Order: sequence, then structure tokens, then C-alpha cells
Amino acid sequence: MNRSTWKWIVAAGLFFAADLAVWHWSIKITSVANATLLANLAPVFVALTGWGMFGERYRSAFLIGLAVAFSGALVLMGDSLSFSPERVTGDLLGVLTAIFYAGYIISVARLRAGVGTATVMSASAVVTSLALLPVALLSGENLWPATAHGWTVLAALAVISHVGGQGLITYALAHLSAAFGSVGLLWQPVAAAILAWVILSEPLGPWQAMGGVIVLLGIYLARNASQRQYIIQEKIT
Repeated sequence: MNRSTWKWIVAAGLFFAADLAVWHWSIKITSVANATLLANLAPVFVALTGWGMFGERYRSAFLIGLAVAFSGALVLMGDSLSFSPERVTGDLLGVLTAIFYAGYIISVARLRAGVGTATVMSASAVVTSLALLPVALLSGENLWPATAHGWTVLAALAVISHVGGQGLITYALAHLSAAFGSVGLLWQPVAAAILAWVILSEPLGPWQAMGGVIVLLGIYLARNASQRQYIIQEKIT
């Protein structure tokens, strides 16, 4: 835990705080579908940052897989998307969300080269909480749930989404490249559609099913390209 490590922890915490704050702001101005799809542009910004700042190079097959996976997410959510001049600000905030989440993924990937999952999660969560507190206070909303149902939802977000979901992402980034890890996260809208179908009885039509298959195909292509690139690098070194 040297100075450089702490810088990346602070960066991860601040990026994640900005991601959450801007995404929730985006949802209020544009549709949930628009905000979610645009937030899933994060893999594009991860790849661009890796190429521009860290000199990473990607096989064409990986970029094709990324494009296919994002196209699948577009097909999956196509029926819910709606673009209009009144929602431009919200849509731009959705893109900004993707940039912040890309910064978070890159920061965590850098940390996981030498820092454990629990340390990254706990230390960055403190930074995120401190950064989000003034945002929550300025929003004028009640910080404490008023009902048992509200506490249950809050606890589920903390345990399932953050500790479980973000914890597993943090663990995986020690074994996957940031670029492929972010592409794998395009599985999220597919999982959301399946869970909404099972739990909330929301309809799952043929277009959503086809979009899910396309996302999986894109992830598969990106995974194969990442494995081949890793093998080539191993042979060179």
C-alpha cells in the first residue's frame, strides 16, 4: 500500500461515485433504456484509454467481438429506446456515465495487479461514500428509508449488487484484461431482461432473445481474441 496504490484507490472511489451520481441523474432526464444502453458504452472507452494511455493493442477479432456484443445490447433494448431533442442532455449524461465507469474499471484493474479484492472494495467504498454524501445531501432527498421494504431494497443493493456484483468484478479483473472484463459486463442487460421475465413477469420477446444471443456471441468472440493475444504475448516474453 504505497502512494501509487492509494492514488488508484482514490481514483477508483471517485470514478465510481461519479458513475453512480451521473447515471441516476441521467435516468431522471432520459429513459431508463437510453441511460442503460449508453452507460454500456464503457467497454469502448476502456479500449480507447488502454490504447491511448497505456499503449495496449487489440486484435481486430476483439474489436469485432466488442461491436457485436454492443449491437446485441442495442437489439435487446431496441423496443424501449427513444431519442428526442428533449432528452439530449440525459443521453449525454448516459455517455458520461460510461466514461466514469470505464475509469473505475481501469483503476480497479491496475490495483488488482498487486492488491487483494477485499482491500480494493473496502478502501474504494469509503472514498465513494464520502464523495456521494454531499451529493445526496444536496439532492434534498431523505437519506434513511422510511419503511421495512425500503431497508430491504437498500440491503439488497449493498449485499447483492455491490458486495456480490462489484466484488466479483473486482476479483475477476486480476485474471482478465480490463478491456475484455468490460466487454463481459455487456451481459448485464441480458441478465436484467431474464430476471425481469422470471421475477416481474415482464414479457421477453423474440427480439430480446435474439439480442441476448448476439451479446453472448460478441463476448465469445472477444474472449477468443483475448486468449490468443495472451498466448502470443507469453510466447514473445
